[in-house]
Amino acid sequence: MDPLQMACTGPRKKRARQMDTSMGSTQDIKFQDLVLFILEKKMGTTRRAFLMELARRKGFRVENELSDSVTHIVAENNSGSDVLEWLQVQKIKASSQLELLDVSWLIECMGAGKLVEITGKHQLVSIMVRGDCPASHDSSPQKTESAAVQKISQYACQRRTTLNNHNHIFTDAFEILAENCEFRENEGSYVTYMRAASVLKSLPFSIISMKDTEGIPCLADKVKCVIEEIIEDGESSEVKAVLNDERYKSFKLFTSVFGVGLKTAEKWFRLGFRTLSGIMNDKTLKLTHMQKAGFLYYEDLVSCVTRAEAEAVGVLVKEAVWAFLPDAIVTMTGGFRRGKKVGHDVDFLITSPEATEEQEQQLLHKVITFWEKEGLLLYCDLYESTFEKLKMPSRKVDALDHFQKCFLILKLHRECVDDGTSSQLQGKTWKAIRVDLVVCPYECRAFALLGWTGSPQFERDLRRYATHERKMMLDNHALYDKTKRKFLSADSEEDIFAHLGLDYIEPWERNA
Repeated sequence: MDPLQMACTGPRKKRARQMDTSMGSTQDIKFQDLVLFILEKKMGTTRRAFLMELARRKGFRVENELSDSVTHIVAENNSGSDVLEWLQVQKIKASSQLELLDVSWLIECMGAGKLVEITGKHQLVSIMVRGDCPASHDSSPQKTESAAVQKISQYACQRRTTLNNHNHIFTDAFEILAENCEFRENEGSYVTYMRAASVLKSLPFSIISMKDTEGIPCLADKVKCVIEEIIEDGESSEVKAVLNDERYKSFKLFTSVFGVGLKTAEKWFRLGFRTLSGIMNDKTLKLTHMQKAGFLYYEDLVSCVTRAEAEAVGVLVKEAVWAFLPDAIVTMTGGFRRGKKVGHDVDFLITSPEATEEQEQQLLHKVITFWEKEGLLLYCDLYESTFEKLKMPSRKVDALDHFQKCFLILKLHRECVDDGTSSQLQGKTWKAIRVDLVVCPYECRAFALLGWTGSPQFERDLRRYATHERKMMLDNHALYDKTKRKFLSADSEEDIFAHLGLDYIEPWERNA
């Protein structure tokens, strides 16, 4: 049976099991130098028992009672003075060897599978108490995860989502499930899983119990089923089934080739292909020009592009563009504008306040010819502009924009990259890099920049918000107010957010 068809329609029934109350055998302890005591005060018996068991399963030694061997006290919703007061009631003297920490530190350690550095945000007391001395300095109360659950919007454009994801174990699972739905063209489930992953990425805390999911939007019953199973077992049986599914593995492999979409992947799978070498060696298959380039430079294109490599490509792009249009504004967009350190391609938006329509139309042609002469162009696919202002904005939420654009593969020489770690495969002195260039009219620059910055889920929710909450239509070209029946001008992204009545979200906070 298709694993997606086995998805439960309600919260998973908890299996009966006995709670482990021992400290754990010595061979199970991963962090020998630490002895934890989890404070029940303001946490509750059930949650404390859950955290104790989870920590032990993750390799921590956890004492049931506070003893002299304890090195770290972990508390939730307590300030440093709260914990010190509790210690005084217990007639226990705090010492310089005892760390008083917020539960967020333990959660981060369990999520990372290793000890994370203790910083000021984790410490409940910044100057540790020595001997009989009273607490002389107390840090401000830490804002823990339960206190951080406020009203969370269903729209990613009303949430600030940085690259600091506290819930990778869940979001990774939902992205796999969503990808499988995409491969099977199940749009409804795809959207469900992607929205769930998106909202969890925005949370400033880690989900460690089903109680933590209360009040969080976009978590359908089948989503909560997966979350609960991961909390209990550390993994999802549904995700495991997908990862072992032959169809999923084949589609994942085929679509990793530049130029291969779902229809081609489906065709190859039905023809019985399961490996790339089998496809490359079959003489009866007709590959497109793009697919041939995808296979030819496959190893380079599936490896990550570093920020240093992206910036080196930026130098090449600006050099070529400015040779023909000196006043052009060249902006790196996509994940790198959102602060990512690695990506799979590099996107650039090009616009000019002074260029004529003819200069705009000829720019990419001249740039391509320039790179051909320089020996840097490995592949090029250019799409001419079909932009017609009177037809904007498009009624299709995820419609591709109509600006002139080209999809390229450029040769980036190793010496151009100033990071000392650029890829040098088998003695190669260069690396093939995927590059997208988009040229837009100057009056559309704010809309194009917003659209090409992403993330995709942020853009989908921004357009959905415009439609359902503001009765407006937004795309990469314009913003149209259906109530006033007019286009709204914008010189910057801030102007667009203002028109929509939204707080401005910085690019690095759009990683939804």
